[in-house]
Amino acid sequence: MNHWLFLFRLTHKRVVQAIADAESRTSGEIRVFVSHKKCPDPILAAREHFEKLGMANTQHRNGVLIFMAPRTRNFAVIGDQGVHEKCGDDFWLEVAAHMSTQLRDGKFTEALVQAVKETGELLARHFPPNTDNMNELPDKMITD
Repeated sequence: MNHWLFLFRLTHKRVVQAIADAESRTSGEIRVFVSHKKCPDPILAAREHFEKLGMANTQHRNGVLIFMAPRTRNFAVIGDQGVHEKCGDDFWLEVAAHMSTQLRDGKFTEALVQAVKETGELLARHFPPNTDNMNELPDKMITD
């Protein structure tokens, strides 16, 4: 996966819309972060960005970060404490497997949109919307 090709083919609007759609059915928060930097350890980088973005500060500890580092051809999907307690490792492995297949096929936007949808479905099952369903974090794709 060429770093610039990945960014060129990525349709930000579709990813952001997928985040908004998924979050409309849950009190959970989903963010997508695409790094322009080389990233030898995507899980470590994802955890660092998770903290920097304030994702550990959600009321129900139900944030999920989908982290992509196309320059080093890797990614990570991590959830906060509340999410991980509900789904365990198997869920993350399944999302990662689906993403890997689509990324290999050059379906970059689809990989992220599908990961957001799957994550949203999990969050909706375990974290239904609050009465006010306040959006605690902005629905956007972040890059560095």
